[in-house]
Amino acid sequence: MTRAMWALGDYHRFARALVWDVGPLLVEACGIRRGMRVLDVAAGTGNVAIRAAAEGADVVASDITPEHFVAGRREAAAHGVELEWIEADAEGLPFADGDFDVVTSCFGAMFAPDHAAVASELVRVCRSGGTIGLASFAPRGTAAAFFEVVARHAPPLPEGAPPPILWGDEDHVRMLLEGRVDRLEMTRRTYVERASSPGAYRALFEHTFGPLIALRGALADSPDRAAALDQDFAAFTEEANAGAPGGPAEYVYEYLLVVARARG
Repeated sequence: MTRAMWALGDYHRFARALVWDVGPLLVEACGIRRGMRVLDVAAGTGNVAIRAAAEGADVVASDITPEHFVAGRREAAAHGVELEWIEADAEGLPFADGDFDVVTSCFGAMFAPDHAAVASELVRVCRSGGTIGLASFAPRGTAAAFFEVVARHAPPLPEGAPPPILWGDEDHVRMLLEGRVDRLEMTRRTYVERASSPGAYRALFEHTFGPLIALRGALADSPDRAAALDQDFAAFTEEANAGAPGGPAEYVYEYLLVVARARG
């Protein structure tokens, strides 16, 4: 079900338009360089992985939705780099213990339901003294407003599953990684998503973002509920717009950048 949801729409177009600039920041924060073996978890179409390969690293891009790999390979070729693409669930990675020097995830692994399992896997596949780097939406501001709209209309999360946005909370991350890492650095950062107008921003989501497409499809037989979702999402795109009146729309998102050193 998760794979089918994320395969809807055009994730590469969505990522290139909105979150593509965060990838190089995570590569820089993790100190990725030539000769390192790097795993990007929930890699999508290669936002981080392709940039890591461009630094000369030996890179594996893993994702539960292999449909993303067609666009990823095309993007990698455009950048003149090669990397390995492997279908994998963040809750059970098919790699050996300590197999990678650096393990990353940018707005990806946070969406797996079992946060504890994901944290365990990130640490397990990272070598002793290696680096784990994560970028996750913070549970405040624009991101919180977006997730609240989705949660209002979507089926409830599986019993016991914490919301994805908790990966952007320092205390939650500390709890997940406590005792598993020797160093844990967390900084709050922001980036801006832009569109020509709130309407254009809304249309981009409606045509490219798999989870929203899946939710609208699930409500297709309930016109009143579908209309309520569209109304709430339209209100979000208007109210969260930080751009100047009459100018391009701008949406400022806060995220938590985590850089940790795996414990031996």
